Amino acid sequence: MDPQRTLRRQVSCAGIGLHSGNKVTLSLKPAPANSGIRFRRSDLGGLEIPATVDYLAGIHYATGLASKRGGVETVEHLLAALVGLGVDNAIVELNHPEVPIMDGSAAPFVYLVQEAGIKVLPAPRQVLRVTRPVELARGDKRMAVYPCDHFRVTYSISFDHPLLRHQARTVSLLGDAFTEEIAPARTFGFLKEVEMLRQNGLALGGSLENAIVIGETGVLNNPLRFEDEFVRHKILDAMGDLALVGHPILGHVVAHRAGHALHTAFAAKLLESRDAWELAELAAPLPASVAVPAAATVKSAIAGR
Repeated sequence: MDPQRTLRRQVSCAGIGLHSGNKVTLSLKPAPANSGIRFRRSDLGGLEIPATVDYLAGIHYATGLASKRGGVETVEHLLAALVGLGVDNAIVELNHPEVPIMDGSAAPFVYLVQEAGIKVLPAPRQVLRVTRPVELARGDKRMAVYPCDHFRVTYSISFDHPLLRHQARTVSLLGDAFTEEIAPARTFGFLKEVEMLRQNGLALGGSLENAIVIGETGVLNNPLRFEDEFVRHKILDAMGDLALVGHPILGHVVAHRAGHALHTAFAAKLLESRDAWELAELAAPLPASVAVPAAATVKSAIAGR
């Protein structure tokens, strides 16, 4: 069988919340089989919030989860790292309501998971195998999933800007593809949007160190890690948001100009479309979760691009 996985040991890091600007301490901890990924607020007496669409909260330039007693914001990059490395069960403990932004990508979280190590659990993993297409459109934004024997994403973006009018990429997330091709891609924003966000009390922790900032003629800060880093980051966001389905997806996801709001709405619609998928136990491990690359892989991806 393809077994469930958790972390081998606890690991911790500290960083800055993108929107709050406050320092955050984060710890990743092992969790038992069938518990899923859960966020725990140590500053709220250990309040736990499962990473599922049932706890989806407002979408404000990032994905948030909440219960009646509290919530957690900007969860998508960390969730992408966990599911991208095949972690089914984990506790994410925070002392603040926002996951730290780190360098704006999922690479630091991948490195953290690699430091913790992966532990196989004595329980089978259930995957959501897509059996018929599911589609969702809102204006010119579209998202769909089609049957496929592995997790595959095709994403296209289009902006009225000379640097990134149109970008498209297809990635089959097998083996090291997530770690090497998607995880290092950083979040991005336009300078005029950053100024507007700050006037509204958001992006207070944003800087040239944790985002690609685009001016009228080009990127204002560090060189791009990939020529098409923008669309790669959109794939990263989609992976993190679709993690709220609660199971690995066997299907080909296709998205055009979609963002967090459509990603999460699509995750909810997919779960509601009960005749479009089946939960299955695989006889062999999914290729995307067989090998956890050496930590040096992510370090070199960050330094070399």
